[in-house]
Amino acid sequence: MKRQRDRGDGADAAGAGAHHALADAIKLATESARAKFDETVELAVRLGVDPRQADQNVRGTVVLPHGTGRSVRVLVFAKGEKVREAEEAGADYVGGDELAKKIADENWLEFDKVVATPDMMGSVGRLGKILGPRGLMPNPKVGTVTFDLAKAVGELKGGKVEFRVDKAGIVHVPIGKVSFGPEKLTANATALLMSVLRAKPAAAKGNYVRSVALSTTMGRGFRVDPAMVRAMAA
Repeated sequence: MKRQRDRGDGADAAGAGAHHALADAIKLATESARAKFDETVELAVRLGVDPRQADQNVRGTVVLPHGTGRSVRVLVFAKGEKVREAEEAGADYVGGDELAKKIADENWLEFDKVVATPDMMGSVGRLGKILGPRGLMPNPKVGTVTFDLAKAVGELKGGKVEFRVDKAGIVHVPIGKVSFGPEKLTANATALLMSVLRAKPAAAKGNYVRSVALSTTMGRGFRVDPAMVRAMAA
């Protein structure tokens, strides 16, 4: 009971079990945040898909208009003239086989995102057992295997996030920090939801968006009206 008293009466009065419009849920979640640090705001979308079926996997990327609120360390595998392009784009680490060796030998993982030019995937592919489970493996489907390094690095630094449905059929994505305020968080959430809606597999049957919840790092969840989210695709 102490935790509820510490949170104040805002969240309790709002009724966390009720369904809200997206902007209202974000306002309630940010107002109920009580941690002494700048909490992350996360959106969780339960989809009407069977992730076990290859034709019902949901995966994509979106550039959040106001970023994520966190610094992203980008590693780029490149060679030749592409090294300079990556450096000028703002990559934190740029290299080739020597970086691959450092990761393999030392389990070095001081980075958050990995981009590679197609001609470097022979070296990067051997790191699959290390990078894959951590979601760091470059993938052409999400734009991280490319010769356009300026665009790839720029987007990652500017707030590009990847989403992917998990085994339970849920997409979890951070959409910013409490300090962003409701307006910017609503814009980020809208951009994400539109991307998830566009990624609907042709094989998905029935209601694609089953439920939507929004929460902060230490806060309770607030439900978003799924019908209102589905209507965004109209």
